[in-house]
Amino acid sequence: MEKNVVSKEKRKFTINGITIYRILAYFAIYSVLGYILETIFAIVMYGEFESRQGFLYGPVCPIYGVGAVIMIVALQKFKKNGYSIFLGGIIVGSIVEYFISWFGEVFLNVRWWDYTGKFLNINGRICLLYSFYWGVIAIYLMRSLNPNIDRLINFMKSKITIKFSKILTIAVTIFLFIDCIISAFAIELFLARTVVEKNLPAQGKERYVAIYENYFENSEEKSILEKIWSDRKLIKTYPNLRLTLEDGTVINVSDQYPEIQPYYYKFER
Repeated sequence: MEKNVVSKEKRKFTINGITIYRILAYFAIYSVLGYILETIFAIVMYGEFESRQGFLYGPVCPIYGVGAVIMIVALQKFKKNGYSIFLGGIIVGSIVEYFISWFGEVFLNVRWWDYTGKFLNINGRICLLYSFYWGVIAIYLMRSLNPNIDRLINFMKSKITIKFSKILTIAVTIFLFIDCIISAFAIELFLARTVVEKNLPAQGKERYVAIYENYFENSEEKSILEKIWSDRKLIKTYPNLRLTLEDGTVINVSDQYPEIQPYYYKFER
């Protein structure tokens, strides 16, 4: 009996001792926590209740999910040493932040944040101050937050069957994957519509024009797409969406739609 249990455990595929199902659960949980944190940050810092979603439909901020998963997996062998966790957090967090910024700019031609002008920044994608924050976050994550998340996951698993927990994890992962694809497509259409109809000299304008002609020349198709993913829907969901112009200037897309408030509610100060 004991040998069978050991044999079964050995067959489980893990990364640094963490199962794939737990990694997927981490991604979902931390993406939601990131969304909550970003929302609170916007209220405290700017007095605005606005969307901080990374995807169009799910209340998630996936950079937190990706960053948390990579940190948790990468720092497993160093979590007993606070100094190594801090240094590892700076390195891993900065790499993740840079890559996601690069991905958005290269594949979507948008910039979700810009650190240009901040001390020791690299291409405006990362800077020393926020890299330092990643180190602090890593210590809190590995020493305090993630052990509690593990306890939460274990508690939830004790209340449902293993089979159902796996099905639930896979279902949430599939939903987030589809949400990601839809969001990327909707942003592309919205930016193409903005660039063409506002006549903006954006980088890669030819591509936007081609997208616009492909999807918006047909009046019926244009009407459906504008109804599903309207300017208001995209501005409300992505109030900080940015676009790079030919001269390198980065603009807020919401500024092109002054008639649409980019937030849900503004608190009086």
